[in-house]
Amino acid sequence: MPLQRARSGSSPTIAEVAAEAGVGKATAARTLGNYGAVSAEARARVLAAAEKLRYRPNSIARSMTTGVTHTIGVIVADVGNPFFAGVMRGIADACDAVGFSVIVLSTDETLTKEQSAVGLLIDKQVDAIILASAAVRPDETAHILEASSREIPVVLIDRKVRGLDLDAVVIDNRNAACHAVERLIDAGHRRIAFAWGPSFRGGTMERGLLATTVDESLWSQSERLMGYADALAAAGIAFDPLLVTNCTHNEEATVGAVEAMLRSTDPPTAVLTTETDATVGALRAIRAAGLTLAEDVSVIGFDDTSWASVMHPPLTMIAQPMLELGRAAARHAFARIGGDRGDSVVETIPTTMIERESVAPPVRVSAADVR
Repeated sequence: MPLQRARSGSSPTIAEVAAEAGVGKATAARTLGNYGAVSAEARARVLAAAEKLRYRPNSIARSMTTGVTHTIGVIVADVGNPFFAGVMRGIADACDAVGFSVIVLSTDETLTKEQSAVGLLIDKQVDAIILASAAVRPDETAHILEASSREIPVVLIDRKVRGLDLDAVVIDNRNAACHAVERLIDAGHRRIAFAWGPSFRGGTMERGLLATTVDESLWSQSERLMGYADALAAAGIAFDPLLVTNCTHNEEATVGAVEAMLRSTDPPTAVLTTETDATVGALRAIRAAGLTLAEDVSVIGFDDTSWASVMHPPLTMIAQPMLELGRAAARHAFARIGGDRGDSVVETIPTTMIERESVAPPVRVSAADVR
C-alpha cells in the first residue's frame, strides 16, 4: 500500500515514490537521479509513480549522491550593463540546452563583492564558475584559486587576470581599439581622446607600442589603451597622456574629464570610448561643452547597443559578439565538468565595427596639425 505523506501539500519523498512503484528506495533513487543500472521495466514504473505523485527532485540531496548539481555560477560586473546582459543570455541558452541551471551574481566591479560571490557559489556546490573578474593582480586571486583547488572549474570571460592560468573567452581588444583609432585618423583626426582609460604613471613610444606602467587596471582596459597607442604610433602621432581620462567605471567623472579636454586650448576632435557608460559620459560632455556630435567631435564606442542606431547622428560602434562569448564560455565550462584536464585555452572572438554617422572630418585645426 502506498505511503501517505505526513503533511498535506508537502513534496513526496523518494521513499514514497519507491513504495508507489513497488521497488526499493535505491532503485527509485538511481532512476530519479539518472545514475547507476536500473531495468527498463523498473525505470518505467518509477517514472510513472513520480509523475503520479508530482515528485520534484531534491537537488541538494541528489548532488550529494552524484557529485553534480547541474548548476553553473556566473559572476559579472554589472547585470544592468547591456553587454553583460547579452553574455548572460548566451550562457543561459547554452545551459538550458543541456539541462543546467544558472545562478547569476553581480559585483559592481568590487573585489570584495566578487570574493563573497565566489564563496557563495562554492557553498552552493556549483559545477563550474564563469567569471568576469575585478582582480587585476596575482595577489588578488586567492578566492579564484580556492574554487579551483576544490575542483570547481573557473572560466574567465571578457577579461583575463594576470597570473592566472585558466580558460578564458575574450575579444581581441587591442586590435579592435587600434582599428577604431585608425578609422578616426583616416578621417583626418590627430587629437583623439581615450575614455575610459586606466590609471598610469606615464608612457613613452617604443617600436609602436606604449611602454607604460599601468596601475589597478583591468586587462581589457589596458589592451584597449595599447591598441589606441599602436594606431597613434603607426600614424606618427605622439601619445599624449592628457588625452586619456584616467577614470574607469565612473560616468560622472568621465563627463568632467572629457568636458575639460574639450574646453582646453588644444582640444580633441574625436573620442574613442571603451564601454557603454563611457560612451554616455562622452556624449554628455560634448553636449555640456556646447558642441555637436560628428560635426564638432567624432565618436566611436565599444559595445554596440540598440539606442546607438537611433541617435542623431547614429553612432559608429564596435559590436562585441555577446551571445557567442557567453556560449563559448559555457562550452569551456561543460568540457571541464566532463573531465577535460588539458591545458588552459584562451579563445579570442573577433569584433565587428558598425559604421554609422558619428565620424566626420575635423572642422577645427588642432595644434598637432601645425607642429
